[in-house]
Amino acid sequence: MVIDLNEKAASNLSIGRLGPTKMDLLPADIRPLSEIEAYEIQDCLHQILIDSGLGNLVGHKIGCTTSVMQKFLDINNPCAGGIFDSTSHQLSGSFIFDNLVHPGVECEIAVSLKEDLPESDVTYNRESVSFAVEAVMAAIEVVDDRWIDYHSVDTPTLIADDFFGAGCVLGKKVTNWDGFDVSDIVGSMSINGVEVGSGRGVDIMGHPFEALAWLANSLISRGEKLSAGEFVLLGSLVETKWVDRGDVVTINQPNIGTASALFI
Repeated sequence: MVIDLNEKAASNLSIGRLGPTKMDLLPADIRPLSEIEAYEIQDCLHQILIDSGLGNLVGHKIGCTTSVMQKFLDINNPCAGGIFDSTSHQLSGSFIFDNLVHPGVECEIAVSLKEDLPESDVTYNRESVSFAVEAVMAAIEVVDDRWIDYHSVDTPTLIADDFFGAGCVLGKKVTNWDGFDVSDIVGSMSINGVEVGSGRGVDIMGHPFEALAWLANSLISRGEKLSAGEFVLLGSLVETKWVDRGDVVTINQPNIGTASALFI
């Protein structure tokens, strides 16, 4: 019965993504009551979206890892979601505005993985996850507010819906990241040439790899793991900015590179 309810909740949530259409609150009888239930529904949603043609899951995103985003959403703990290969772009990406409900953008630091992070006898920390990092990248996360009023939506339901996830653009892979302190990365985001925000790597839980460790431990607690070949968006250095059709978004992180997104 629990599985049936999870699948029903996931089916309802998929309408927002595949419509696309704005969603109201989930009915009370299928609404997740905890983050554990939320991630179970999210897994069901991922399968629906894979079967619907979004492609395979190739990466992960983590929200609310910086104080600016915690304040913006009034959520004080990290929340994770998945990213599909059809919504992931390299260096620059075009996004069809009409395929999204209310799109926004965020300035992120991302990593790609060269090793698995499987279950371990000890909890992962930022030092112990670093061996698995292949490269560090600048990244734009594209988010989508698929809700009639997201302020009224509880955190578990937001998690179940991939926590606003809609896609990303990854910058070039910087493999010599161990030559500098990742927490010193400075990033800024501009829309149509006007800077709209900036931040530093240290804003992400004190060090970006703290977010990676959090996700590794979270997945293990759910019987899953981070795998070689995947990438992870570690959190936004700036508050989410909503975009309009025709907007050009660029991010610049002088240590590691740039990325751009166009909404057509």
